[in-house]
Amino acid sequence: MRKIATVVILATTAMVGTVAAGGPPGHEGKQSVSEEQYRILMRQCRYADTDRARRECRAEVRTKYEIGKASTTLDCRTYSGVTVCGVLKLSVRQRQCVDKSVQGGLTYRRAEVECYAFSAGAGTPARAE
Repeated sequence: MRKIATVVILATTAMVGTVAAGGPPGHEGKQSVSEEQYRILMRQCRYADTDRARRECRAEVRTKYEIGKASTTLDCRTYSGVTVCGVLKLSVRQRQCVDKSVQGGLTYRRAEVECYAFSAGAGTPARAE
């Protein structure tokens, strides 16, 4: 009985370690997305507030995503002609815009996209890569 318990504990520990590390070796923890989803993720970086934030956004996309099978779990949304996917890293000014817009009656999701793309002080749209 002790041997069985030991084997179960070791197997569970190995499995949890593999999952915590992001999957089997060589996977690099990247999420597979379609070419279109990847393009949206890269293009939305042009709305980040500063040149540095835009560079960091593009680097994060390259690190987190790879072109492959379309993701059914990637949160993509379009408001006012702007499509974005995933979690948006908003600047302080953009977060303030979201708060004000929500208080004015906009849904959070719409306010988030519109303030990310159109808020005063948002970065000038840069070249999409």
